[in-house]
Parts: sequence; C-alpha cells; structure tokens
Amino acid sequence: MYNRTDLFKHKAIYQQQLANQLVTAVIVLDEKLTIQYLNPSAEALLGKSYRRLFNLAFDDVFPNSTIGAIRLQQVIESGQEFNDSDVSIQLGDHYTFTAEVTASATEFNQQPHILLELKQIDQQKQISAEAFQQQQWESARDLIRGLAHEIKNPLGGLRGAAQLLTKELNSEQQEYTSMIIEQADRLRNLVDRLLGPNQLPKMEVQNIHIVLEKVTQLVSFDNEKNIQVIRDYDPSIPDIAFDADKVQQAILNIVNNAIQAIEPESEITLKTRVASNQTINGQRVKLSIMLSIIDRGPGIPEDIQDTLFYPMVSGRSNGTGLGLSISQTLIHQHHGKLSCKSRPGRTEFTILLPISDETKL
Repeated sequence: MYNRTDLFKHKAIYQQQLANQLVTAVIVLDEKLTIQYLNPSAEALLGKSYRRLFNLAFDDVFPNSTIGAIRLQQVIESGQEFNDSDVSIQLGDHYTFTAEVTASATEFNQQPHILLELKQIDQQKQISAEAFQQQQWESARDLIRGLAHEIKNPLGGLRGAAQLLTKELNSEQQEYTSMIIEQADRLRNLVDRLLGPNQLPKMEVQNIHIVLEKVTQLVSFDNEKNIQVIRDYDPSIPDIAFDADKVQQAILNIVNNAIQAIEPESEITLKTRVASNQTINGQRVKLSIMLSIIDRGPGIPEDIQDTLFYPMVSGRSNGTGLGLSISQTLIHQHHGKLSCKSRPGRTEFTILLPISDETKL
C-alpha cells in the first residue's frame, strides 16, 4: 500500500511524464510573464530548446503575436481562462504560423502562473479552405456549364435560320445574314470553351519532363518578349501515367498567362520535385510530383486570388478567364491539385500529381 507521501510522488512522476508526451505545446509563464517551463512539443513548435527559452519574457519570444502581455496579465488578475482559435504567431522574420491558444491561471510553488496550450492549426485551416474553394469551383463550373448548354441550343437554331434566310436574299442583303452566322459561330466557340474538356484523359506511362520540354519549345517559337525559361528538374522523378496533351495544355495556359503578365527579358522557372505527405483533394498522398511554374511579375490581384480558378475570372482587362479554369479541370481529371501563391514580385503555380501504383500503370 502507498502512504500519502508516496502517492503524491507517484502522481507527480506521471504528471511530468504526461506533459512530456503531449502533442499539444505547453508553456508555463510566471507572474512576470517569463517562461518557466515548456514541454518537448513546445520546443519543436518554437524551434528552440528549453535551455535557450528559460526565463525569457513572453514579448521577447512572441514579439508579433496577436495575444499581448496585457491580455495575459488579465488572466493572472482575474483567474479566468480564455481561448482563441485563430492566433497568428510570428517567430523571426520568415516563420509565421496560426495556432489555437488556451491560457489559464494556475499555481506553482504557491505563486500565480499562466498555463499556455498551443495547437498549430495551419494544416487544418488549409485543408478546410481548399475543400471550400474546391466546392465553390465545382459549383461555379456546373453553373457555367448549365448556362452554356442553354445558350448553345438556341444558337444552333439561330444559325440554321440565318443560313436558310441567306438563300432567299440577294447578294447585298446576304451581308447581314453572314454577320449573324459569323457571330453565332463566335459565340458557339466561346460556349465550347466554357463547357471545358469533356473527354477523359488517355493515360500513358511517361516522364513529366517530356511535357515540360515541349512547353519550353512552344514558348521559344513565339517569344516576342524574349522571356527566358529556367529549367530546374529533379531527374529522380519516376515515370507516371498521364495524358500528355492535357497536362501540356494545363501547363501552357499557366505559362502563357505568366508571359503576358511579366516584363520583357524576364524569367519563368519550371521546377520539379518529389513531394511527400501532401494533401490532394482532401486526401493524404504519400508521394507526388510537385511541378512549380514561377515568375517574378507584378503578382495576382489579392481580390481575385480566392476565385482565380473560377470560369470568367481574370486579372487582365482583355482576359477571358477561361485558361486557368480549364487547367484546373485538366489537372483534376488526373486526380491532381492545382494551387497558386502570389504576392508582388513572385507568383508560383503548383501542380501536384500523385505517384501511386495506379498512376504507374
């Protein structure tokens, strides 16, 4: 049987071991808001050891956090905990993450302390945002396709009636029916583009770099701006099954958009790597080909970045807004993912194509 002292010691051992095993980052601050303890998960999240962070002020470690010292001081004074599910934390100049934070008042050695629990949620937010965007893109695509079919049917009748009318008119009057037929054909071509690719991809095992070389060659044939294409390939990438024409069209649409946006004599980089543990359309994929198209142009306007792949959305006054939507459809047909990150001076489109037994067959 345990006596009372042994029981407390036994409990303390388990409590200490438990804190070290938690996935949640745990940080303890004293009443002066200096760090007194952090568990291994907190060390991993902050990228620094307990020895380096011990006794440092909260504001020195988290200088740009949306949780300030005043808010933490209120926890000690009031004894009431708070929970914030969307806290932006910046460490250094380049590393920023989002966390769910719980701060509660506690006591150690009969002195008031704050127990901070941090759970990084960037990945969950990204998955949720991508799932929402995918749903919105599919809804917009279905709406456009429905409208396109409704437009296409009467267009055929309009064109046929104009052709019949042409036979009843003299040569001077046929100019008007010819214009009707010409505009009907133009609208039909636009509607066909709105409907997007309707044929399933013809899958053949091949190397993705063959497609990139064809894209580079096509760019060189019509290169009035003298754009230089930088190739940064990973030669270890295995062959996978895909439709070369469809993937080429998807990449070419992105590259052409970049060429129109950037200044003459600029560069576009085509980069390939093998990526591990990527989330594609809500599913975790162990290995995938990551293909990046990078330019140093002005960037995509922030107000259209969330709807960039919707039909009829364009950042150019003379753009149709169909190229990227078609690219999204083509990549989606390969069970892949097309995404974009853009800021002034750098725009990067990323295509992920899964490497699996199915894509190798």
